[in-house]
Formats: sequence, structure tokens, C-alpha cells
Amino acid sequence: MTTATTRSAYRVSVTETTHQQPAGAPRTGDGYRSPEYRLTRNSLRGLREDLFRDPFAYRPLPPRRTDGPFARRLPGRLRAFAGYLPHAVVGAVALIALMAGALSSGIPGGDTSALLVGALCGLPVLMTLVRPVGAFWASLAMTPVVVLISSDAQDWPWMPGAFVCHLAVLVVVALRTRPRTAAWMWAATAVYAFVSDVVGRSYFYSNSAPMLVTSAFALLVVSLWHVRHIAREEVTAQQTVTAQERSRRTLLEERTTIARELHDVVAHHMSVVAIQAEAAPYRVENPPEELERAFATIRENAVAALTELRRILGVVRAEDYEAPDAPQPTLADLDALLVNVRDAGLTVEKVVTGAVRELPPGVELSAYRIVQEALSNSLRHAPGASARVEIGYVLGGLGVRVVNGPMPGPSLVKPSPGAGHGITGMRERVAMLNGEMTAGPTEDGGYEVAVFLPVTMVNEDDA
Repeated sequence: MTTATTRSAYRVSVTETTHQQPAGAPRTGDGYRSPEYRLTRNSLRGLREDLFRDPFAYRPLPPRRTDGPFARRLPGRLRAFAGYLPHAVVGAVALIALMAGALSSGIPGGDTSALLVGALCGLPVLMTLVRPVGAFWASLAMTPVVVLISSDAQDWPWMPGAFVCHLAVLVVVALRTRPRTAAWMWAATAVYAFVSDVVGRSYFYSNSAPMLVTSAFALLVVSLWHVRHIAREEVTAQQTVTAQERSRRTLLEERTTIARELHDVVAHHMSVVAIQAEAAPYRVENPPEELERAFATIRENAVAALTELRRILGVVRAEDYEAPDAPQPTLADLDALLVNVRDAGLTVEKVVTGAVRELPPGVELSAYRIVQEALSNSLRHAPGASARVEIGYVLGGLGVRVVNGPMPGPSLVKPSPGAGHGITGMRERVAMLNGEMTAGPTEDGGYEVAVFLPVTMVNEDDA
């Protein structure tokens, strides 16, 4: 009883001692593991991904680019064929492997067995064009078969045709994959060479050392090419990012310059207008009430324009500018807008039809801006005319119609020309909301802007 208890306690002590590791040691799902274990596991995982995961997948070699300095000088027909130059080179190497295998097999030239040996040597090279990893395994599997078929096998384990075939396959597959795959293929070749030498060293001369040395140098050159190609791509990507950043910085500097010019020109004149409008009533003795109200309206509009101008300049100056948290105008603010327009001399009336309801903020803001721009156009292009604003709340959305009559005749205020940006801005707002808009002159010589903004209805059951 005492001995069993002692053994159990010893097992528990050994288990606890085994699982006690220093703090900060990496841990996997089945406990603490050493760096050597993790390195071995990652290596085996890489071997499985490179050589054993779907090795015979169809991966055709695409044509090469024909925009290089040499290919650009070729005529059109030759330039199209230049894209398939790698395919032609692989085909030529496959033909060399076929001839080497057929001539070195020791079988009479007319025998079909010699052609079979040649075909076995050339087929894996051709497979590199469509199934690169499968071509490596086919080349490795073909090597002992060629030795068994050949009647005069003096080389072991690679016959001359198999030697050319396997070396070509290693180089082409390494070019088409990555350096890690090249390392695994060379390791697999070394294992095969070692096993072959152990099995047949007393019967045949071994050419494993020439194969391993030659393939090592060839794969080293290919790996260096891969490293250089990857480094060039990274440099190109970095140069592209640098060019984009430089272009972005240049654009930001241009926007800052434009904002500075706008501030120096427009803001200065608007400030002068606001100050003179505020001081004008004090320069006249006993000014009429209408004159004071007109100057007050001018000052309010100038101050509002300055506020909007500063907000726009903030957006233009910095890419990460955050607009101040100011409430955006809605259709409820139309009355204040109409009062302001009437004070400017435009006779305008508003008609609302349908059940007034709350609409999405984007629809409210766009409708307000469209009415504002349409009335501003009436003030500029038809001074002295009357206007009518119609707001219609319908089942599928919102209808807005702003129409002004013709100019009443000769007036002291002359119409000002425009560039058409106002109509363009209204169309952009309507298109953004998937609405419809028509704008054009009326039969009596006025102008009409009609807009429909769709609003998706939300059922109470869906809410």
C-alpha cells in the first residue's frame, strides 16, 4: 500500500515538473513546445503545402509580357510569338531529353523500347508547362523505370536522358514556384539519391554527386533570381506609393493655395460689404425704415455667406477636415428663406400639398438647397418677377416645383449672366437620391424647375 502510494505521488510530481515552464514560454494547444519542435512542425507543414497538397493541379504557364525593350522592337506577328518563347524553350529541352534517353538506352534504334525511354524522359519536361509539381514527381518516378527498361544501364541512378530530364524539371519548376519549393525538391532528390546508392552501390556507378552539385548550383541561381525579382517588385510598389503620396501632397498644396486665394479675395470683399451695410444707416440723417431693413438684410446675407465660405475653405484646405456640428437646413426653414428672398425684392408664395411628414435628412437638405438655388436664379436672371414654390408630399416621395414669371419690363436692376453651375448642382443632388428633374423655360417667358425625390416607405411591421 505504501509502495503504490509512493509511485502515484512520484508520477504526479514528475508530471507537474514536466509541465512547469518558464513564464512567457510559447504554448500550443497540447502544452509547451520547444523552438526546435515548432521549427520542425513548420518545415513539415511547408513541405506538405509545396509538394504534397494537390501536386497535379492544372497550372498552365501564361505567355510572357511583350512590352519589354527587346520585344517592342519586333514586328507585330513576331511580337505575338515572343510571348510563347518560354514554352518553345521548354519544348526544345524536352526534345533534347527525349533524344538523350532514346540514344543512351542501349536498345537498337528501331526498337520501340528506345522510343518509350525517350518519351519517358521528355514527358516530365513538357508537364512543367501545365502541372509543375506533378512534373517533379513524375520525373522522380520515371528515373528507376528508365533504368529497368534500358538494356545497357551504365549510370546509376540517373541515365543520361533521365539526368537531363530531372535537372530541367528542377529548374523549370523552381522558376515557376518559389525558393522554398526549390529547396524541398532538392532535398527530395538528395533522399532519393541516398536511398538509390544504398540499394545499388555495389552494382552500378553512382552519378548522384554530379546531380546534386549541378542541381544545387542551378537552383541557387534560380533562387537568387527570385529574390532579385521580388526585391524589384517591392521597390516598384514603394515607388508607386511614393508617387501617389507626392501627387496627393501636391494636390493638397494646390487646394491650400486655392483656399488662400478665395479667402484673400472673396472673404475680404464680403467683409467690406457687411461692414458698409452695417455703417450705411448711420451716414444718413433720419433714414427710412425700409432702407434700414434693406441694409440689415444685406449684412445678414454677407455674414451668412462668410460663414459658409469659411466652412468650404476648411474642407478645401485639409483632407481630414471635420465640418462643425451645425444643424443642416430642412424644409421647416423654408419660411425664413422666403422672408429673406422677399426682403431682397422677389415676390414669392409657397404652397404645400399633401400630409406634411418628416423625411430623411438627405431629402430635406436637398429639397431646401434646390429651392434656395432656384430662387437665387430667379433673383439673378429675372429681377422684379414673381415666383411660386410648391411642395407636394406624395405617397412615394416629395415633389418640389419652383416657377417664376417673366420680367415685368424695363427695370433698374439688370439680370446677371450665369455659368449654369446652379442647374448642374441641382441635377447632381437629384441624381444622388435617384430622383427626377426637369428645368426649362415656360410658355409665358418664365422658368420652371420641377423635381421629384423618391422616399422609401417603411411599414410599421418592419420597424
